[in-house]
Amino acid sequence: MMWRVFCLELRVAFRHGADIAGPLWFFLMVITLFPLSVGPQPQLLARIAPGIIQVAALLASLLALERLFRDDLQDGSLEQLMLLPVPLPAVVLAKVLAHWAVTGLPLIMLSPLVALLLGMDVYGWKIMALTLLLGTPALGFLAAPGVGLTAGLR
Repeated sequence: MMWRVFCLELRVAFRHGADIAGPLWFFLMVITLFPLSVGPQPQLLARIAPGIIQVAALLASLLALERLFRDDLQDGSLEQLMLLPVPLPAVVLAKVLAHWAVTGLPLIMLSPLVALLLGMDVYGWKIMALTLLLGTPALGFLAAPGVGLTAGLR
């Protein structure tokens, strides 16, 4: 049943292409605009690049987290998900993993290009990609209860 919820969430996300492209464009814009604010010194950019990439990726993930439960609440399917014979945390797990597959995974796949743009070395990029691989799903799991509590505020 969790697999069905996961696949359903992926289908819904791919139908709304702007919800996928928005965080990716935000990520790329933050990365490309940051050297304009700091300055074009290659040594400085290479030194602070991991922090820039981490913060930009986490902010981009937060942009898309807002719709984790909103669409289900608006169309009434949230109540149906709560009535499934699967524990509610398992449903939330499937939704968060689908969110990560749609937003976190593309951010990780863009990270080598972004690291190259900021002048990072290969060793530093590998470590940064590993921390992104751990950090983006962790953010989703930490933010899901807050998103669930605030879904009905609008």
